[in-house]
Formats: sequence, structure tokens, C-alpha cells
Amino acid sequence: MQRRNLTGTVIAVTGAGSGIGRASAEELIDARARLALGDLRAESLTALAEEHPGADLAQVAMDAGTADGANRLVAAAVAEFGHLDSIVINAGVGYFGGITDWDDEQIEAMVTTNVAGTMWATRAAVRQFDAQGRGGDIVLIASVAGLAAANSWEAVYAATKHAQVGFAATLAREVTPRGVRVSVIAPAAVHTRFAFGTGRTEDDPELDAYMRPSDIAFAVRTVLEQPRRLRTALWSMWSMAEQP
Repeated sequence: MQRRNLTGTVIAVTGAGSGIGRASAEELIDARARLALGDLRAESLTALAEEHPGADLAQVAMDAGTADGANRLVAAAVAEFGHLDSIVINAGVGYFGGITDWDDEQIEAMVTTNVAGTMWATRAAVRQFDAQGRGGDIVLIASVAGLAAANSWEAVYAATKHAQVGFAATLAREVTPRGVRVSVIAPAAVHTRFAFGTGRTEDDPELDAYMRPSDIAFAVRTVLEQPRRLRTALWSMWSMAEQP
């Protein structure tokens, strides 16, 4: 099968400053794509750009839980590169604990970033795809917590991930006829700083069994490199060392 060449394609990535988002950005830099990178921390994007001199990058300090942030990221991609081909919606918030463990602001942060943020980014991208009239790609980083009953300390987080998966499945019915592919990548545990201090610790021995951010970045690149006649609706990923 002939892989789609990503050289010169324009891809927006949310949460690009660390973890899966940063690994995905680096994988796509390797593929010679042009990237609009969004993250809440501008300094993390600057550091990424400094490590990849010569890469075609636009940097946007943004709050992924707001419509304004999503709109500015897509606008930056178009302003810098002329159009948008794909968006990787990766930014997420996770606190692990029981339903009574978290305050209003923490629960709101999970729902706002993971659910509303997914919708804002999707809407901004689809509007641009429709204006261009040639389709595009939406790659959504969800979680296996959104596919079935999760661990007992993940109820709120899992609810947001179930929302993402359900949103994507129905969205695909809406936009596939317009040439827009919707792909969900649903990893199990990944060794990042995600949820450190709110359910995970840096010295947790289980971290060694988890997947690495580069594993998920591999999946991101793979679904984007599929010929346009194909689409991957859902890719569930597990480490061989982790019990399903």
C-alpha cells in the first residue's frame, strides 16, 4: 500500500508542549509536515521549536478549553501556511480519584478541556475544511477509559472520554460525506506526567509497564498517512506488559 506523503501538509496539534502532543508534533516534524502547535504554556512550544530548527512551525499560546483558543489555532495555521489539512486534538486534563475527592474547579476543568475543548477544536477545523472544499482529517486522542467501565478512581475522567468517543462516532456520520475523516486513538496508560500529583506519582513502579508517548505518536502518523480511500474509526492501544 502506498502511504500518503505528509510532506508540506498543514496539521494543527493541541496540547503540543508535552507528553503525547509533543511526541506527535515531533513525529510529524519528521514527516516534514508544517505544524500549528497550541499549548497553554508558550515556553514549552518555544523549547520544542528550538530543538527543531528549520521545522515549519507556528506557535499559539492557547487555552484548549475555549472556543477562542481553538479558533486562534486554526486561524494561525491558515495565516502562516495558507490552509489546514488536519487537526490532532490531544489536549486533556485528568485527575484520578473518587467522585467526592475533587472540587468544583477540578471537575469543571476535566469537562471543559476534554469535552468542550474537543468540540471547539473540531468545529473550528470543520469550518475551515468546508471553506476549502476538499475535506481533511480529525484525529482525536481519547482513552480506553472511554470504551468500557474504567477503574473505580476514574469515573469523572472516564465520563469525559466516553463523551469524546461518542461525539467522534456520530460526528463521522456527519462529516465523512464531506471528505473529512474522523479517527479516535484510545490508548491505555502512557508514561507521561499526566495526573502526577492527582492520582499518579513519579516513583510508581507501574510506569515502566506503560506505553511511551512515541507509541501514540506512531499511531497518529499512521492514520494520517493512510490513503484517502481509507479511514480508521477507532484504534485501541495497550502495552504488552499491561493487563487489559
